[in-house]
Amino acid sequence: MADGPGGPADAATAGTPERDGPLTPDGLLTTTRAVRRRLDLTRPVPRALVEECLRVAQQAPSGSGRNVTHWIVVTDPDTRTRLGDIYRSAFTEQQSGRGGTKPGGGTGRAGNGTGDATGPAGAAGRSLASATYLADRLGEVPVLVLACVATPGPLPEGNQAGFWGSVLPAVWNYQLAARARGLGTVWTTAHLRREAEVARLLGIPAGVHQAALVPTAWYRGEGFRPAARPPLASVLHDDRW
Repeated sequence: MADGPGGPADAATAGTPERDGPLTPDGLLTTTRAVRRRLDLTRPVPRALVEECLRVAQQAPSGSGRNVTHWIVVTDPDTRTRLGDIYRSAFTEQQSGRGGTKPGGGTGRAGNGTGDATGPAGAAGRSLASATYLADRLGEVPVLVLACVATPGPLPEGNQAGFWGSVLPAVWNYQLAARARGLGTVWTTAHLRREAEVARLLGIPAGVHQAALVPTAWYRGEGFRPAARPPLASVLHDDRW
């Protein structure tokens, strides 16, 4: 999910920007973007508003109808700062493991290495620059929401799709509810490289596994538009691959 306005012109009809009126269901689903640079780090977010979003999150589908997701809402400034330090360290380690790709496509220049800021390489460079911006400021975001799931023992062996499939829709519901209320969010997982360290900081007991860390804040600027995506025909298969 890209940060900020963008996307094909013909997709703009999918939903009405909230600045011009209420979001339609399709508008909400197609314009809930990953917001990083545009998060307002100075404006407090009411706790009651976050809880409204979490109640919507609880309505997400889950395996066997079990509501297994737990939420940690971090607003204490000192705790946010310490969590931000852990996240930044984990993010730096993650990028080092990927070869230290520079924002802008890996060459230190904008775009795809040829001066062109368009295309997949240019988009990847912009996304990395945006992610780096957030990593440097995560501790300043007013609300950090951590989604967790408790298990009676170790994580199940083999295919865990059913297990995480009971958690991830709830996180997405939270982000949709936040978007509908004028808040920006972004799904992050870089901290999972330091999951044990985060658990110690937040007092998370054994058997509770972290799924996603969602920075939440009011966003600056106008609304959002659908992002550019491949033509459906390039990813659609009828009856078999």
